[in-house]
Amino acid sequence: MPSFLHKLSRKSSKTSGDQKGELLPTKAQYGIGRRQSSSTMNSSPIGSSTPSTTPATSTIEGDAPPVPARPQRPSVDPLKRYSMNGLSTTPTSGSGSHNSFNRSSLLAPRIISVSDNSWVHQQVLLIFGQVGEPSHKPLDGTLTVNHHQGRFPPTCWPVRDSYFKALVHLEPGWNRVRLDFASPKVSSGNQSISPHATFININYLPLTHSPPLQLAIILGSDSPGTYDAPPSRIQTEGNGLDLAVKKFRMAAYLWQAFTGEQMKRHGFRRRCFRLEDAWEPGTISYQDWEPGHFRTQAKVHIIRSKKTVAEIRDLDRAQQYGPGTKKGELFGIAADAVKDYFHITPGQKLYVSCMFLDSTWDAKEQVIRGHAALGGGVPDLQLGIFGSQALHSYPSSIEEVTQAFEDCTRTDTNFVANDCNESGSNWEAANIGIGAHLHETGHLFGCPHQESGIMLRDYVTLNRTFICREPYSTRTKSPGQRLVLPEDECRWHRLDVLRFRFHPCFRIPIDRADVNNDGSVQVWTVDPGQGGVIATSKSGIAWVELYTEGDDVCRSWREWPEVELQYPRQVSLDETELRSVLPKEKQKSKLKVEVYSAGGGKHVIEDFSQLANQKLARVKIPDGRWGYRGSKLGYSQMEGSQPVEIILDSAHIQTKLLLGIKVWSGLCVDGLEFYYEDSTSQVFGKRGGHATDFPLDTRKGEMLLGFALRAGLWIDGIQILTSLGRTSEWFGNATGGSGHTLIPPRGYTIGGISGSSAAWLDGFALIITR
Repeated sequence: MPSFLHKLSRKSSKTSGDQKGELLPTKAQYGIGRRQSSSTMNSSPIGSSTPSTTPATSTIEGDAPPVPARPQRPSVDPLKRYSMNGLSTTPTSGSGSHNSFNRSSLLAPRIISVSDNSWVHQQVLLIFGQVGEPSHKPLDGTLTVNHHQGRFPPTCWPVRDSYFKALVHLEPGWNRVRLDFASPKVSSGNQSISPHATFININYLPLTHSPPLQLAIILGSDSPGTYDAPPSRIQTEGNGLDLAVKKFRMAAYLWQAFTGEQMKRHGFRRRCFRLEDAWEPGTISYQDWEPGHFRTQAKVHIIRSKKTVAEIRDLDRAQQYGPGTKKGELFGIAADAVKDYFHITPGQKLYVSCMFLDSTWDAKEQVIRGHAALGGGVPDLQLGIFGSQALHSYPSSIEEVTQAFEDCTRTDTNFVANDCNESGSNWEAANIGIGAHLHETGHLFGCPHQESGIMLRDYVTLNRTFICREPYSTRTKSPGQRLVLPEDECRWHRLDVLRFRFHPCFRIPIDRADVNNDGSVQVWTVDPGQGGVIATSKSGIAWVELYTEGDDVCRSWREWPEVELQYPRQVSLDETELRSVLPKEKQKSKLKVEVYSAGGGKHVIEDFSQLANQKLARVKIPDGRWGYRGSKLGYSQMEGSQPVEIILDSAHIQTKLLLGIKVWSGLCVDGLEFYYEDSTSQVFGKRGGHATDFPLDTRKGEMLLGFALRAGLWIDGIQILTSLGRTSEWFGNATGGSGHTLIPPRGYTIGGISGSSAAWLDGFALIITR
């Protein structure tokens, strides 16, 4: 039984909601207690079925929750007014919305982070709020969360200086949750229900249309299934595989809580990755640990590697061992084990975050064996790995979260690691373990390192997301912060949440279903009067990142606004405007630009000044007009590769009618042959493989609009697009490389084709003209 049970004196439960586009208030505004922020996490709720008699206005996503006017009262002593009975328990009929705020009690909890009747998509939700009047002396006490219809045990959370943070477990559908406040300094009367109570309604809609993040524990083939822990912990709670599963599962719910809250603060609603669920013996609450208690909860897969414990713990494979010669091999070992376990089929993309259970602290070598902190991707698998060296400090249930982040027990390096010398106490070890593993999960989702946030090392303050008062820190050798408000917490960087916004694992029901079908980005040099450089994408352009010489991370960027869930499909990239975003001392440096689409696509411009140089991009059309080469697909690096370029006769001879295109292809695309009404033709590339004719319906005025391509190192496949909306079949390999759509920007047409050819086409770009 968890060691904290003797501290629980009463039952409780929590809740939370959602509000679109809310701005997080400053500390001064928190003192007023009227603004709202947001917060999210994964788990399931239980609550009191006792309804409030005070009706409330339903809050639509995006509207601020109603803040009731406080009733006029005669002036009384502050401590006496706190003891007033303000909660009626008379039931109401119907299932309509009820005001979450108890108007009659000045100590009824006020939820700042979420609004009543919000929609969320996670099983466990993080909430933040306040009790009492800002003008009065701050109070400490206890918040009890009573979950919907008692389907999850009540939980208790500390109130520090009148503020609280809590996790709420939700059931699918409508949840009515009651929050009770109690304090030794405040009278609560003799009632069964606290007079200082608040109700909140939350709608939980589980997501099933997005790929899940899967959790896995990897063991050696001969592993006993235990992890490092101090002897005192082993004696009180054990260190076996079952407990490891509970702790890893709870850590993943904390990842969700933190990430969902961050997405909301950045204005992207309560979206977050979902966890793969299963109906299993419950572990989220310690009260579920008794036999016969089942819940839908995050699935943790147990995977036996083909490698032995000794092979996993090979000193040369330890990432932190300086002389090590095989530091990256644990990632490959994990990838092989995951592929064998899940039987991944081609085209099936999995997202898996793994923990090596057999990690162990080598006190003699002062290194953690069997551990590597890595994240990234291999074909069909996005993978993050981490060790179990800090697992002993993790909470194993929702009731242990506060205790875990306030546990000042010193780390005994005779038995467990002080990772990076930043884990001198249990709560700091939990920060490093849970936070650094989240960092690798960020890599799994495509995040690079950033100048700040989780993707740097800001997770050393991850605890602040879940507590309002911080304990003594051995890392800083100073007392913790007395009052921790949201502005003091660690965070995901803005560029991380932008990536999450468009990631398939973060989709929510209101997102467009087709946005990830083609996220390719094309960049065009055009007339100076038309913008100079234009970026286009079928899914829309979302943001650009700017890098100057010597930058190892992005420090400047520009975003485009989302309008009715859509981003602009064509944007102008003005060099002067982009450089104005940079620090003054770097505005004349070589500029690298990365363009990102709403479909998850990316295009890198290594030297923006060179691309914007009209002389380098222009092509003279025979009739005197200028054409411009677009961004090239393919690497033009095959053996014998030679540049190829043609200007279509139909682009400058008005009497020449393009009748159709023959595509020469086999396993790849060999060439394109454009044939005309006068029986002439032009070939781009080579006549190889077999030819397939695609005629245009010239009687209806059908013209060539563009191409869809599959390309990587070379041109794998191609599809012809016409002005009448017709598309040809795929020629070559329809599944090779990645997908791209080449259609000239508004006001331009295809004037020719530029690229390169070897045994087949290995470079392809459009020449556009007005």
